[in-house]
Amino acid sequence: MTDYELPVVAGLLLAAGGGRRLGGRPKALLEHRGRPLVEHAVRVLREGGCGPVHVVLGAAAAEVRERADLTGCVLVDNPEWEEGMGSSLRAGLASLAGTGAPAALVSLVDQPGIGAAAVCRVVAAYRSPASLVTATYDGKRGHPVLFGAERWEAVAATATGDRGARAYLKEHEASITPVECGDVAEAYDIDTAEDLFHLE
Repeated sequence: MTDYELPVVAGLLLAAGGGRRLGGRPKALLEHRGRPLVEHAVRVLREGGCGPVHVVLGAAAAEVRERADLTGCVLVDNPEWEEGMGSSLRAGLASLAGTGAPAALVSLVDQPGIGAAAVCRVVAAYRSPASLVTATYDGKRGHPVLFGAERWEAVAATATGDRGARAYLKEHEASITPVECGDVAEAYDIDTAEDLFHLE
């Protein structure tokens, strides 16, 4: 790598959810623009400038592998996906250990309103393996979140239940670089049947 090239930030997509409030329809397989939602989320990471993309699968993992085109992605199985997002974050960060990636940009499969423009902004705020960057929407923290590699171990140690990295971010608020993305993205989640209208 020359001094002029930015190191390539890895993309980490959390796509293990079982869609409990969607009647047990795995979120990765919801249809968006004629294809599984997980494909759209991977494309967003790549178009936003992320290098290797690791995808954490859980609910219906075999079916996701079969139906979605995830060529070129590293697929990570999270057998503990029912414990919530924290277990997927731990599994994903563990899969990135030793890859040489200087940072991981974490995104969620059920946020199709967040596109490549927001990913690109957050990636551009990377400065070092100690970087901690979050997208904000009208000043409120959201995804994607970038964790420099030096922080992975500590993030994983606090990632429990459905809270993901919330405890870690709260504790390290002073170190966060906020990047406003409200003008280029919408941070809604696809959680219930009422949210499905967001999908195309």
